Amino acid sequence: MTLQENLFGGPPATHLPERPEAQAAMEGGTEPSKVVTEWPDFSEGWAALAELALTENNPVAAYAYARTGYHRGLDQLRRAGWKGHGPIPWAHRPNQGFLRALAALSRAAQAINDVEEYERCRQFLADSDPEAPAQLGLA
Repeated sequence: MTLQENLFGGPPATHLPERPEAQAAMEGGTEPSKVVTEWPDFSEGWAALAELALTENNPVAAYAYARTGYHRGLDQLRRAGWKGHGPIPWAHRPNQGFLRALAALSRAAQAINDVEEYERCRQFLADSDPEAPAQLGLA
């Protein structure tokens, strides 16, 4: 039995594939805009842009960046076998970009008074991994 095994018969955890070059670029301090120019489907780069826009009090740009990262991540999750529900573990490094984009989308939605989207994203994050909200400061 693994830690990600669902004993209640639900779907297995989804693990996005490693992206060593894009991950190394982010970890090496490459500007997120350059990362997404090189790898436009890399959710972590879009999440970083959204987080930066939020710190700069630019929630509209943050919303756009976060939504892009979120949708690119959904595409990848589906290709990895995700069926629209089930665990997306924070502990798996490649999943973190998608989860960060989802958290940033929640924050940006709150900042532009889109209460329904804010709540939907917060719930989706908690449903993906109950530890993710705390990891991302949304607990």
